[in-house]
This record gives sequence, C-alpha cells and structure tokens, in this order.
Amino acid sequence: MADRVIVLSNRPAKVKSEHKIELTLDVKRTPLTSRKAPEFRNYFNMIWKELDIHV
Repeated sequence: MADRVIVLSNRPAKVKSEHKIELTLDVKRTPLTSRKAPEFRNYFNMIWKELDIHV
C-alpha cells in the first residue's frame, strides 16, 4: 500500500485527485496487514469510484 494515491483522468491524463493514505496498524505495515486496517475499505471504495471504470 502506498503512502499516497494519485487518481488520473482519462486521456489526456490530468490529476483528478490525490489521497494521502493514513492507516492505523498495531503491527509492521505490509500489503497484507494494510488490508486489516479499519480505514482500508474506505480508501479502497473511494478510489475505486473515482476510477469510474466502465467494463
């Protein structure tokens, strides 16, 4: 998990938003332990909506 995530728009890409990722963990931060942080789901859902992917 990154410390910040930058969401880009479609081409030509422009910065759509920037998110500073702050997770509360009692253990060493790894990709697997980050998923257990209470804030992870909120970040995931918010960023996924911003990607606005139409499949």
